[in-house]
Amino acid sequence: MMHGLHQHIASTLDRLLRERRIVVFYDLREEFRPFLDELDVVGTGVGDLPRVCIHDTLTHVARFEGSFFALKAAMEPILAAPRPEPVLIYVPGYAKERLGKLRAPATPNTAQGKDVWNVLFELDCAGKSYEPSLRGLARNELRRRYTDGDIDEMLALESLTYHDVVRFLLDEGGGADESTSLVRLVLGGGSSEELICRWLTDEACDSDLETKQAAPELLKLVQARLGLALSDVSLAKARHQTLRYVLVNELRSDLGGQAPGQLDVVPAPPTKEELQRVRDVTERLRREHPDAYSDIADGIERELNLPALKLDAEALGTIDTFRFEEAVLLEHAANMIADTYYDRALELVVERRRSFWVDRSLGRLGLWETCRLMAELGREVGRVRPLLKQTAGTPKSWVEGYAIDWYRADLAQRALESWVAKLEDEPEPALEKALGLVRRNHETLLKEMTEGYTAALAAAGWSVSDVLHQTRIYPELVESVRGRVAYFFVDAMRFEMAADLIEQLEGALELRLVPAVGGLPSITPIGMAALLGGASSSFSVVDHKGKLAARIGDTILPGLAERMKYLKAVRPEAVDIDLGELLQKSTRALEKRLADAPLVIVRSQSIDGLGEMDGGLLARQIMDTVIGNLARAVRKLARTGIEHFVVTADHGHQFSIRKEEDMLMDKPGGDAVDQHRRCWAGRGGQTPAAAMRVSGADLGYDTDLDFIFPNGH
Repeated sequence: MMHGLHQHIASTLDRLLRERRIVVFYDLREEFRPFLDELDVVGTGVGDLPRVCIHDTLTHVARFEGSFFALKAAMEPILAAPRPEPVLIYVPGYAKERLGKLRAPATPNTAQGKDVWNVLFELDCAGKSYEPSLRGLARNELRRRYTDGDIDEMLALESLTYHDVVRFLLDEGGGADESTSLVRLVLGGGSSEELICRWLTDEACDSDLETKQAAPELLKLVQARLGLALSDVSLAKARHQTLRYVLVNELRSDLGGQAPGQLDVVPAPPTKEELQRVRDVTERLRREHPDAYSDIADGIERELNLPALKLDAEALGTIDTFRFEEAVLLEHAANMIADTYYDRALELVVERRRSFWVDRSLGRLGLWETCRLMAELGREVGRVRPLLKQTAGTPKSWVEGYAIDWYRADLAQRALESWVAKLEDEPEPALEKALGLVRRNHETLLKEMTEGYTAALAAAGWSVSDVLHQTRIYPELVESVRGRVAYFFVDAMRFEMAADLIEQLEGALELRLVPAVGGLPSITPIGMAALLGGASSSFSVVDHKGKLAARIGDTILPGLAERMKYLKAVRPEAVDIDLGELLQKSTRALEKRLADAPLVIVRSQSIDGLGEMDGGLLARQIMDTVIGNLARAVRKLARTGIEHFVVTADHGHQFSIRKEEDMLMDKPGGDAVDQHRRCWAGRGGQTPAAAMRVSGADLGYDTDLDFIFPNGH
């Protein structure tokens, strides 16, 4: 029966001969002469060259016997044919070099032979060269039955021959039980690294290894593959030493610069190949035995007190061998954010937010995402603030600047606040510090925007020309439209939220995002009334029973009930529905509820209502849900036959740092009609410092009220 080494070489040559017809077999050490001798000659062919069968290919065989020119001449008759017959050219004693050269055999006085011109270069180009390694082929074949430790011993002899390998494969000189790997008998099949990993994570196999006397073979395998010498130790101690060896060396090899001297208590692998296998083992442990790896790494981290090394985050590599590395990197990202290095922080987060430790903990993943969102907000704030100084002095330029670009800072701020509100783990001190700084920087941006816009607005007489006013939304975007219209009143919806909604409605036939100037003061009774029909021709803010109320014509509108009654009087065919009710109804039930109403009013108070509860925490948590619900409502209404949609708001909101009572605007005194966080309305009194008084007449209202607004809000 032919052995596996012969079968492998023959199979390779058979394939090459079929593909290229000509194969030049270089054999520097003349290790494969026995293979040629094993081939059975089946006659002669062109030029009396012998023919042999290599698997199913009948081929000529030509051997180099001292003269390359004679060998090439013997090839000429075969090469002259339009389609050359297969030919195997065996060149013992030479290795193929670059640029058409051959390396001659070494001499007693030289470590390497001289280069000579390769007369067979054209044959190499026309066909295919084959230059196998006996040890490489032997190792692949022997792995079918032996561990790498045993194989290293088998192949250690410098005088290893082809026949030696054949004897190993045919088990000459020993029975099958003696030469079969005892380690494989206990640990099963697979590569040597797989066997090592299996042993490292399964203490229960130790008794079987001891019983079958496989422990020496196992320790020999560890030394052969990983470079760690283990002798006269129990398997339990050997396991611990091996685990410490592979994990510490992975950490050490991944560090930039000089590794701390404290790690020298663990020896390093002697060779690059062994170090690579060490890294392969640790990677396999993480991939195939994650729970065990987590416990192992944490134990070694505690044993060696690795956090005390105080490793520089910049020196940490791309692999988080130990848990403390991930924590160091997260703190580093937070510190860069605090120092305003936002781009560098983002690069680090993108590179490291997915790792073994982060993937195993939603809490850690949440903190890395917090870092990303903080860095993005910080970068947006840093980008927008210089743009404010370049803005022209008109209110229109401020509105356009925000609507075209600046709103992205508020979009990033909402994303951050919404995420932080849902965190399960509290941010660590470094993250808490960075979060506070990013929030304050955003607050500064809001203050600069508000002060700049307010100054421009005051200079323009409190009017904004060439920009849609809130009272013009109904006549220009609702009343003028042909077909059925859904008109959304979303309490406290910000402009950036509308931009987000646009993204979620992708695929609609026509989408427009239009800024509008809200009525002052920016509170719900005023803003919602400004959206109704008739407000464009006669709108004012008045004192009604000691509270602010809107007035359209002669109708006073202090609250929702009055607004809906007015709407019914103006548009009796309109249908009013709450967003929550709409979403809970089936499409069929909704069709029945709406009938053929040409105007459907959809109301949502989720944002503003929840913003007044529990410090706004719940509102932060559901922001994204509200936008998604609006998109769902639009799609559901479209299925009922609604053709046009106008989504608008009474006012926006700021989720900024909460103001303590002593930081709020002082009460002006006088005849106070109403006071909110954003304004005071009344008559007389004193204008507090850092505040601005505006008469109702300046705002275009038919009223004797004055309004006081805090600067920067």
